[in-house]
Amino acid sequence: MDGKTLFVLLGPTGVGKTALSINIAKTLDTPIISADSRQIYRGIPIGTAAPTTEQLNQVKHYFIAQKELTDYYSAGQYELDALKIIDSVFEKSDYALMVGGSMMYIDAVCNGMDDVPRVDEETRDNVLQLYNTRGLDHIVSMLRMLDPVWYEKVDIKNPKRVMHALEVCIYTGKPYSTILTGTKKERPFKIVKIGFNRQREELYAGIDARVDAMVASGLEEEAHSVYHLRHLNSLNTVGFKEWFDFFDSKTASREDVIAQIKQNTRHYAKKQLTWFNRDNSINWFHPDDIDSINFFLEKSV
Repeated sequence: MDGKTLFVLLGPTGVGKTALSINIAKTLDTPIISADSRQIYRGIPIGTAAPTTEQLNQVKHYFIAQKELTDYYSAGQYELDALKIIDSVFEKSDYALMVGGSMMYIDAVCNGMDDVPRVDEETRDNVLQLYNTRGLDHIVSMLRMLDPVWYEKVDIKNPKRVMHALEVCIYTGKPYSTILTGTKKERPFKIVKIGFNRQREELYAGIDARVDAMVASGLEEEAHSVYHLRHLNSLNTVGFKEWFDFFDSKTASREDVIAQIKQNTRHYAKKQLTWFNRDNSINWFHPDDIDSINFFLEKSV
């Protein structure tokens, strides 16, 4: 695939990637390959800030509302699926465009994932049952016993990461850490990363405004419609967990819920930026600096 280029547009949540990606996709005459681990699910377009019907009609999108909430999907599966789409795009164009903020999805395509065995449904269900009945501390303790090396590295406050590692330990009978090689895979195409960011105050104000818009558009009602599925990993995300706590009478008022969603979204944006800032290959721009963005694209194509 000599001469082929994958452009990766990335940045924190709420920075304005969606609108920009539409214009860039039109400029490159290529579809958009979404790298968003929540927009891939059907039925929750408000809470995931999915592209609108009008935006979807302007440019073809992949990985939007593609999976059911009950479907199991991982970054490893995304790597395989996305590479197939990229190959098909390259059959017609010299350029492909991936857009999103899910760090693991982006890394999966750009750097490759380790070949971690796919865990069977029974093991996954058993670990989920342990989490639901015994809590996070219990499964963290199990992981510490089965894989003390990974225990020291993993974010023990992230149930998804802890459960995944524990599932692999139980299913394979081996420590999760022994399966990971960390070897970067070479891709047969050029990768150009374009990052978008704003000053912190500006970014946070935009996040707050977007949360208010989500609430006005029916976020509470959307969360209530999937409340019966609240145990699913696909709904273990900001914007839904807070409403679920409210429905369970763990949060005092709707105003408190909205404030928590804003705060947790800001925390997630900070986490994304911490992750992205480790990557020196990202070319950063303010999303309103259209001239600089277009000039960079012109040099890169």
